[in-house]
Amino acid sequence: MKTILSAEKQTMRDGLSKTMLRLSQEDENVYVLDGDLGTSTKADVVADNNPEKFLQMGIAEQNMMSAAAGLATTGIQPWTFSFAAFLSKRSIDQIQVQIAQPKLDVKMIGGYSGLLTGLTGKTHQSLEDIAIFRTLANMVVLAPGDSKEVEKVMEFAHQYDGPVYIRVARDAYPILFDDDYTFELGKAITLKEGTDATIISTGTQTSRSVEAAEKLEEEEGISVEVLHMPSIKPLDTEAIVKAAEKTGAIVTAEEHSIIGGLGSAVAETLVEEKPVPVVRVGVKDRNSESGPNEAMLDKYEISPNHVVDAVKQVLKKK
Repeated sequence: MKTILSAEKQTMRDGLSKTMLRLSQEDENVYVLDGDLGTSTKADVVADNNPEKFLQMGIAEQNMMSAAAGLATTGIQPWTFSFAAFLSKRSIDQIQVQIAQPKLDVKMIGGYSGLLTGLTGKTHQSLEDIAIFRTLANMVVLAPGDSKEVEKVMEFAHQYDGPVYIRVARDAYPILFDDDYTFELGKAITLKEGTDATIISTGTQTSRSVEAAEKLEEEEGISVEVLHMPSIKPLDTEAIVKAAEKTGAIVTAEEHSIIGGLGSAVAETLVEEKPVPVVRVGVKDRNSESGPNEAMLDKYEISPNHVVDAVKQVLKKK
């Protein structure tokens, strides 16, 4: 069986740095604000190649977001860079009151999201950022699945007038999209057709979901649809309902807490519109820890094999 997943892998940071430099060069209003993590997030490409558009804000995330709000009121489009854990928890008051409420044109890049943060420790991991940001009125929340989609999402955010949170990961992931792919706000993408169950996934978990779906088809003869949801807010509720009508069984998958993220958003939609069996794959209600990637995926039950198990579980409820 031909796989959907490309053998080539790229880090989301590579697509991000290339696009950020280009936007800063093409648009005089685009500035980068960095929370002293440029070498990790790759925002330092602007510091190295277009330094007049780079503002080093230091380890002071609250101040960085307040400064971004002020700059946005002058017509500048600030792109703020930090780890997802720091944006979503240290500076959330400034983001809500000074950026989201007045709907200012500030872009927020949450790097090192999820569990796999290169052994940086649990203080640097973020399993709550989607839940936090999707509760804010006027906020757009996006979680691209590969480096190509990161580029397309950033191009969209550049044209969009309002606050946008983009969740990106540290490590390399398989290429899912080609250069012709077009990102549409609030729209899901069907990566694989299927009839028995649907996996709705986002961000880094999408490539793992494709791997799980292909394994189920090849080894078990189970036909699984994979629906990638890069736009978590606004959410493609129409695609969710259609998937429920088509397969009658839904698994959600995300590298995020099982509480308040994509799984919650999908379940909320289905409860109101089309109740069907749902199993959510995500980190259970527990604290994380630092460790090697494969061990972390297995311990916190979000590996491709856990997605496989979730599909088998939901089919029993169908």
